[in-house]
Amino acid sequence: MKRTSRLRELLRAGGPGIVPGATDCFTARLIEEAGFPVLYITGGGAANTLLGRPDVGLLTFTEMASHVERIADAVAIPVIADADTGFGGVANVQRTLRGYERAGAAGLHIEDQVFPKRCGHFEGKAVVPEKDMLYRLQAALDARTDPDFLIIARTDARGPEGFERAMERAQRYRDLGADAIFVEAPSSMEELRRIGETFRGMPLVANMVERSRTPLVPERELLQMGFNIILYANAALYLGSFAIRQGLRVLREEGSTASLLDRMTSFQERQALIGLERHDQAERELSARVDAFLERGA
Repeated sequence: MKRTSRLRELLRAGGPGIVPGATDCFTARLIEEAGFPVLYITGGGAANTLLGRPDVGLLTFTEMASHVERIADAVAIPVIADADTGFGGVANVQRTLRGYERAGAAGLHIEDQVFPKRCGHFEGKAVVPEKDMLYRLQAALDARTDPDFLIIARTDARGPEGFERAMERAQRYRDLGADAIFVEAPSSMEELRRIGETFRGMPLVANMVERSRTPLVPERELLQMGFNIILYANAALYLGSFAIRQGLRVLREEGSTASLLDRMTSFQERQALIGLERHDQAERELSARVDAFLERGA
């Protein structure tokens, strides 16, 4: 089954539920190994890890598309990718949609911020006129070649224009034909409930950002509210950086990682995760086939 079709199947069944974010191929493998059925490629996390910079619209389409391609190639599960504002005008939006399709993504979300955009939980966001976002969304819908490819319309209007205006925008995006709706940065349980009630029956995205604007709500409650794509966009990044910072402090103070061995992935576990044995087996089989060919020719 195509990964786009698999994602649609999960949505029809009420899932996938929690979708962790990956900033690199290794983390993507860990997410897949943990049993999550879908992963998310976070634009903010990509900016942090690829550039060491904040999420302020610095990544280009080509950088992000190649990042999506590498991660999608590293796993077998569906991938939903952050497409920011579409990286330009209407023609850029169409190029982005087609590029993400070719890269192996199963879906993307596109937002109504101005360019350069800012992280959805930053201060100082601004949104384009509603009509401009409708142009973006229609361009993405027109560019799609795989009908199962998921197009998520995201509004960031909650901060600059208020919750009611964000809801009005989201309803227009739904009415134009978005496959799923993503109202970014609701600030209370009541706002989350309103979103779930208003858009019940269609795929809905909730973005759980630790210690930020939106309350952290357990998966079961969000599913009951109607949210079936629950992003933990940078949880793996936060977990990893916390552990790395602690480990490096120990290494600097003690001059060795000996006291950390029970808190580290082993060399063997690392190689198993990235498929070294499968790689070596494939090389052995290829070598045997070539040797057999040469023997027959002799």
